[in-house]
Amino acid sequence: MGRKEDNIRKAQALMRTTDFIRNIGTAAHIDHGKTTLSDNLIAGAGMMSEELAGKQLLLDFDEQEQARGITINAASASMVYKFREKEYLINLIDTPGHVDFGGDVTRAMRAIDGVLILVCAVEGVMPQTETVIRQAIREKVHPILFINKVDRLINELKVTPEQMQQRLTTIINEVNEKITKLLPPELKQVWSLKVESGNVLFGSAYNNWAISVPYMKTTNITFKEIYDYCHKDDQKTLAKRAPLHEVTLDAVITHLPDPVDAQKLRVPTIWRGDIESVFGKGMMNCDPEGPVALMVTKIIIDPHAGEVAVGRLFSGKIAKGHELYISGMPDANRAQLVSLTVGADRIPVPEIDAGNIVAVSGLKDAIAGSTASSDPEMAPFEKMLHYSEPVVTVAIEAKHTKDLPKLVEVLRTVAKADPSIQVEINQETGEHLMSGMGELHLEVTQYRIVNEYKVPINTSPPIVVYRECVSGKGGPFEGKSPNKHNRFYIEVEALEPAIVEAIRSGDISTVGKVKDSKAMARKLQDLGMDKGQAKGIHAFEGTNILLDTTKGIQYLHETMELVRDAYIEAMNRAPLANEKCMGMKIMLVDAKLHEDSIHRGPAQVIPAARSAIYGAMCQAGRVLYEPVQKVFVNVPEDLMGNAIREVQQRRGVVEDMKQDGEQTTIEAKCPVGEMFGFSASIRSATSGRALWSTENSGFVMMPREVQDKVVPQIRQRKGLKPDPYDATYYAG
Repeated sequence: MGRKEDNIRKAQALMRTTDFIRNIGTAAHIDHGKTTLSDNLIAGAGMMSEELAGKQLLLDFDEQEQARGITINAASASMVYKFREKEYLINLIDTPGHVDFGGDVTRAMRAIDGVLILVCAVEGVMPQTETVIRQAIREKVHPILFINKVDRLINELKVTPEQMQQRLTTIINEVNEKITKLLPPELKQVWSLKVESGNVLFGSAYNNWAISVPYMKTTNITFKEIYDYCHKDDQKTLAKRAPLHEVTLDAVITHLPDPVDAQKLRVPTIWRGDIESVFGKGMMNCDPEGPVALMVTKIIIDPHAGEVAVGRLFSGKIAKGHELYISGMPDANRAQLVSLTVGADRIPVPEIDAGNIVAVSGLKDAIAGSTASSDPEMAPFEKMLHYSEPVVTVAIEAKHTKDLPKLVEVLRTVAKADPSIQVEINQETGEHLMSGMGELHLEVTQYRIVNEYKVPINTSPPIVVYRECVSGKGGPFEGKSPNKHNRFYIEVEALEPAIVEAIRSGDISTVGKVKDSKAMARKLQDLGMDKGQAKGIHAFEGTNILLDTTKGIQYLHETMELVRDAYIEAMNRAPLANEKCMGMKIMLVDAKLHEDSIHRGPAQVIPAARSAIYGAMCQAGRVLYEPVQKVFVNVPEDLMGNAIREVQQRRGVVEDMKQDGEQTTIEAKCPVGEMFGFSASIRSATSGRALWSTENSGFVMMPREVQDKVVPQIRQRKGLKPDPYDATYYAG
């Protein structure tokens, strides 16, 4: 029996012993070495050949990933490791670092209890490092630090041992500050980084060595020896004396929690149900005999097995043939195959207990983010909030008409497997819109449609997604129904920024109907909304709120659902450029309704309420918001002027500049719409010597002169008249 088969057999035996399980992930800025580290850990545990580790990139098994040299999907693997004479099962998820795939990182965090934050010793803490720390702490995932590429510090930057220690100390302090700043008081001491304790590791994932202070003490290796090994380019001997997998997995087992301890801390954060209920108790105790509570974090599309749902099992056990309910879906799905995952392989097992990361096929209703349970009454897990939303769109159509039905099917599958992709299917025109986090995100997805799903497609150049809002207060505006028997009076204004932020961060739950309107009203009041308005909370749509501030209007309660439908329609197709609205407060202040319900059906109420919203928005002054990105450019000092010029030509605003030796880092904010083709032009402007990265940074109001140019272009692209209608058009 080979080592790999032996390990698989042990893994199956260890799945039931929660004390000996660790669910961990890697997270870092792009190219800081996550996948190389993960591969070497798997190789060290005997799950693949050691010669290929770090070169084979087992977890980058997608051909696009290998071609681009980056991780696109969060991949998972299980391995067995012996520590102090006891064997442990380690479930590892390797996550992407590129900002376009940040949604995958957010979803992976939900499945794990501890995370190795990697930082490159040469580049130091980068924007994406801060983002992954923020995501980990929000999900109550325990971080430890791995400073990678220490050998490059010695061999390329030629630092002295003293400079090396100084540089490493700076990185540790910076990461520690970012972690402790976000922690609640009770975790500050427990989770802070302390080199002596061993929750900070140094090493080179590529050269397969790592070191921590406790390991140095037990093996008598000194910092000077490490420096000398790297200096003499003898990292092979160093890798034998301080093997990466041993040092790293020792730290993982010592510092990161097992599922039982982790769930006690995490469940109240990620699940808002009643902790005293049978579900709450099952999850808090990670009880294999409790009801099944599975959080699906990823859907893998397998050519043979179909859709496979991968996720974390917080309570209960799943076996083949079990019936599970997906939250929000009426019928049960039957689990057809239950397995452990190792890279691209899945190893079928008869059943899996709580505390593990599982792969289940047969859950056809599941999407990434679904809650699956043995009881349809279970409250779903909190929505996984990614800090940015899709900002770039392409129009896709099938090259051959005969492929149209297949394309519709494929787009649905793509959106299911990657919730950061949003798809709008227009059956009438045959044109489908696909929105993603950035150019690369959409390129990779298009590549998959053509090469994996074999559907030839034509795509438009990328288009930016805008949002609409108002600059003042509008209304009350009267909207009349076509039969003139019903009238609605609506006021609109921008929503308080604190409330918009609370909706975005998930502090205000906007899923489904408002259950407890009194508690919600109190929350809104605390965030600055007027008491009278807050009482009338009726519905959410995105970051927009519908309020009913009327008193004692006959028949209104029967008609309110239709008003809500009109509001949802208006928020998704606003009057300026048919884009979605954001941060809007829509108030119904009065209504006159016909006493006979025949005369106030959908065909009368919806157009009347919609016109009232549109008209009030015209009066309030419609504005367009455009998505912006933070742009970080690292460039030699003599080329700084060229880089700044490149940013400013794209309506970019330079916010900060830092000097580090010969290098200058420029921080700027640029509109996404101006960033297409940036990589080619920054390369030519700096002779290829600029390193740059971006991070989505929300939406900002577009300057009026730009808005006046852009709106007619958007409207013409959508087949509308170039000039938007004014309020008199909606007065009807």
